[in-house]
Amino acid sequence: MLNLASATQTDWLQRVERDIDVVLIDHAHCEKKAAGTAMNLIFAYVEQTELVRALEPIVVEELEHFRMVLDLLDQRGIRFRRLKPGPYGRKLHDAIRKQEPARAVDRLLVAALIEARSCERFSLLRDHLSDRELARFYGDLFECEARHHTTYVRLAERFATADQIRVRLSELARYEAEVIARCDWPTRMHS
Repeated sequence: MLNLASATQTDWLQRVERDIDVVLIDHAHCEKKAAGTAMNLIFAYVEQTELVRALEPIVVEELEHFRMVLDLLDQRGIRFRRLKPGPYGRKLHDAIRKQEPARAVDRLLVAALIEARSCERFSLLRDHLSDRELARFYGDLFECEARHHTTYVRLAERFATADQIRVRLSELARYEAEVIARCDWPTRMHS
């Protein structure tokens, strides 16, 4: 369902438990970036009415998740601050082709893969975090990420055939798995 080419390594959960405050701050930034990604796609493809209508609720939902994580940070006395981002998103965006409509396909599929990785990680956090309040929080967000992933893949099919989407998604998923496997940056939601 998620189209990922690899599973998260078990040591990621151990690192998250040790650095949970930083991971929560990073999660807030991820939600903000996810809203921005959906909004940027609306601006780029404004003439695609179905795409605009499908992405508008994602923008709203991602901003709501951003607010929820900010509230969680406040409740825990963790100051929201700028973090140096890991290279995950930038490396995935480097794989986006430059010419349309391939660019639209890749932008949507990269967004889908980022949502898929978030979904997979939220599932792990739900099932394995020792902090049960946080585990429930991530369980509540899990379904939204899966829905966003599916929406982005479906929208890519407005720009290419289902077979072309399947092939390109597989290529990008393998690349995403390589990026995750080579990660040697600080603990983040996507590291």
